[in-house]
Amino acid sequence: MNFISIIMGSKSDYEIMKYCADTFEKFNVNYELIISSSHRSPTRTKDYIKEAEEKGAIAFISAAGMAAHLAGAIASETTKPVIGVPMKGGVTDGMDAMLSTVQMPSGMPVATLTLGKAGAINAAYLAMQILAISNKELAVKLKEDRIVQSKKIESDSKEIEVIL
Repeated sequence: MNFISIIMGSKSDYEIMKYCADTFEKFNVNYELIISSSHRSPTRTKDYIKEAEEKGAIAFISAAGMAAHLAGAIASETTKPVIGVPMKGGVTDGMDAMLSTVQMPSGMPVATLTLGKAGAINAAYLAMQILAISNKELAVKLKEDRIVQSKKIESDSKEIEVIL
C-alpha cells in the first residue's frame, strides 16, 4: 500500500500539521504521522524511515522548527521525495527553520514550503501530486478540486465586486 509519511519534530508541530493530515483525509489518501526528532531521537528517525519505505512510503513530509534539521536528516536517509514544512517559533519566529530547511547541499533536495497552515496544506497537495503520477483516480480528484477552488474565488468576488 502506498502512503505518505508525516514526521514532526515535536508534538507542538501537530497544531499546524493536522491541516496536512486533514487534507489527506479529504482526498482519502493514506498517511502515517509520527513524532521523531533528528536531534533527540536520531536512531528512531533513521529506523522509521527504513521501515516506512519497506511498507510503501512514496514521500516524506517533515515539520520542524528552530534548527529544523529533520528534513535534511530524512533526505540523507532516503531517495524518496522529502517535503519540508518549517515551523514558526524560536527567537526568529521561524526564519531559522525556513533557512535551514531550504539551504540543502547539492544532491540532498528538500522541497521547502512556507510556514504555517498554508505550508502544511500545500505539503499534502504536493505529495498528492507526486502520488497522482501513478494514481489516475487521485489525479482526477485533484483536477476537480482546482475547479472547485476557481469557482469559490468567482463566487467570493461576486459577493463584493464593483466593476465599472
